[in-house]
Formats: sequence, structure tokens, C-alpha cells
Amino acid sequence: MSSSAGFVFRRPVLAGQIADGLTGAGLLDYSSGLFLAAPRRTGKSTFLREDLIPECQKRGWLAVYVDLWSDRETDPAELIATAIANALVPFEKGIRKLAKSLGVDKLNFLRTLSWDFTQPRLPPGATLSQALELLHQASGQSLALVIDEAQHALSTDSGINAMFALKAARDELNQGREKPGVYMVFTGSNRDKLAHLVLSRSQPFFGSSVTTFPLLGKEFTCAYTAWLNKHLAQSNQFDAADVEHAFEQVGRRPEMLRAIISTVALELGEAGNLGALLRSGAEAVLAGAWNEFESAWNTLTLPQRAVLQVMVDRSLASEPFAPFADATVLAVSKVLETLGSGLVPGTQTIQASIEALREKELVWKSSRGAYVLEDKSFAHWLSLRKPA
Repeated sequence: MSSSAGFVFRRPVLAGQIADGLTGAGLLDYSSGLFLAAPRRTGKSTFLREDLIPECQKRGWLAVYVDLWSDRETDPAELIATAIANALVPFEKGIRKLAKSLGVDKLNFLRTLSWDFTQPRLPPGATLSQALELLHQASGQSLALVIDEAQHALSTDSGINAMFALKAARDELNQGREKPGVYMVFTGSNRDKLAHLVLSRSQPFFGSSVTTFPLLGKEFTCAYTAWLNKHLAQSNQFDAADVEHAFEQVGRRPEMLRAIISTVALELGEAGNLGALLRSGAEAVLAGAWNEFESAWNTLTLPQRAVLQVMVDRSLASEPFAPFADATVLAVSKVLETLGSGLVPGTQTIQASIEALREKELVWKSSRGAYVLEDKSFAHWLSLRKPA
């Protein structure tokens, strides 16, 4: 994992454990799909690219990776289809031979051999299940489909349909076969959002569970500190404990730690106390994030604050937020009372507040109408905030 130019921290043991779980051979069974959640910028995507995908390739699996946040203007379903189409391109000759040997009628969506492989899209009418089956046959390999920020699929109807299609593909390629045809990994930066893929019977992967991604530990900060010190004079060295403290302060986010180190590096000629510089840098980063939350909170009306407070309470208790349930209306009413408001809220007040919170990008809504916090760290901030 790159935390600074030239520094790479690998996690091969974790990658091996996850790959074992995908096959059902590990202590934890992820053979029906792994749903991995971690806050943004904690190294999850880097781990996928630098550790997990290479581990899959080492096992002879063909990895297909797509980040649904790579282009937020494009429908998630299209991004998934494009990734699979691109993975098929190197096997063009094999696909054409396969079509001739089996007959195009047996490859349902290859009605002719006029498919244009230069275009990053599937043939008209092709389903994701058919495309993955074709990729499996043409490559002769098990597939490892890795979808980063998978919760974004819930933002459109076609995205949700794509998730159902992938579930169908998983069943088609795995059930009754000696060797699974596809392993699936879904990740998300918001646990509550990702959970909406597995929580209810109406969701595509009902019955699966969300796994917490292990954040980087002291092994990372020790290795990073050793690498940094190689580039510094012996009289001016970082202490691993100071680096660890700064890393913890910024939520164990490598990118933020790198930014602090970069700032400290600019001051090396003027100050010798690296520990103090690290602490002040981490505190400044944390204060900046908290100030953003404080500013957003200050723009809210009392009803909006009350609704957001109830959403935070539900999130911290790992409970779903049912906006128009009697219990929610009562909870909002109690919060309004503590805020000094005599307003008696109704469903219209709550609905208007939710829409305002969505416009301010504090609340996210799935295409099926479920509401969660856009940034779960807001819940942590509000739980620590002392009322003015």
C-alpha cells in the first residue's frame, strides 16, 4: 500500500485469508459473496488493487475490477457491464472459436459473429449472467469479480437490477459445479448503505452479512516510520509511537497521514521536535473535519437538526431509520423539545427535513427509499459534540 512515494505496505496474509474464505476453505465462509465495509480513505481500495487482486491472479483466477465511484455520472449498471466487456476483449479469438464449435444458437446472445470487440460494451440483449458465463468459458478460469463502492448500485433501478443479475450469475456459475465459476467481492465505504444489499428479502443478496475491513495497524506505522527515517539524519528521526498517535487521530487513513508527514517535512529545517509537529498536524486535520461538520450543523433548522439527531442515534445503535414510524415521530418530537422548540412534528415536517438534508449531502437515499447518513463519521462527531 502506497502511503508515500516509494513506500509500499503489503498485506499478503489478509489477502490469502479472504481468498480462502471466497473458496469456502477459510475460517470464515465467503463463498456466497464477500461484503466488505470500511470508511473512505482507510486503504480499502488500495488493498483490493495491490493485495487481493494479485492474490486472486496467483491462484489462477481472472480478476475483473470495477469502481462504481470512478464515474458517478455514469449509471452503475453500465460501469459493471463495461468492465465485463473489457475483460472479454483479450479472448476475442477464443470466443469466436467457441461460437463456431458450439454454434451461435447455443451461445444465446451471440446470434451472429458480428460483435464489435473494439467497443467497450456487451452485445445488445446480453445479460450479465451470460457475459460472465462466456468469460468463464473463453478464459478457462474461475472469475473474481470485485466491485468497489458497490452501495452506489442502489442509487438507480438499473443498478439494483444489475445486482440481482450478478446474484443470478453467481448461482448459475457456482451451483452444482465441482469448481466455482465466479467469486464475488463487494466493498463499500458506508456500512449502512452496503447493508441494504443484504438486509431484507427484497434485496439481491439477502442472507449474506457485511464484514468489517481490518484497518491498518501498528505494523503499518512501524514500517512507514522505518522507511521515513532512512531518508532523515540520525539526529532527526520520527518515533513510531508519535506516527501511530497521528495515524489514530486521523482515523487510520494513510492518505491523511501522508499529508501530515509532507507538512512536517517542510518544517524540518526549522524544528527538531518531530513528535510535536506530528501531533499538531493531526489535530489540525481533525479540527478541519470537525469544523466542516460544525458549519453544516449550524446551517440546519431545528426540525432538520432533530431529524438528523434521530438518524444518528439509529445509526450508532445499528438500527434502520424508518422516517414515518410513530417511534420516529416521537423521537424527533423529544429532540425538538430538548432544542427548545415547541413544534409538534408530523410526517410532512420530517419529509421536508429529510429532503433538505439530502440537498445538503448529509443524508443518502437509495432508489428503494431507504435513508442513511451520507458520512457515518458525522455520527461520531455529533455524539461527541457538546451543545452550545
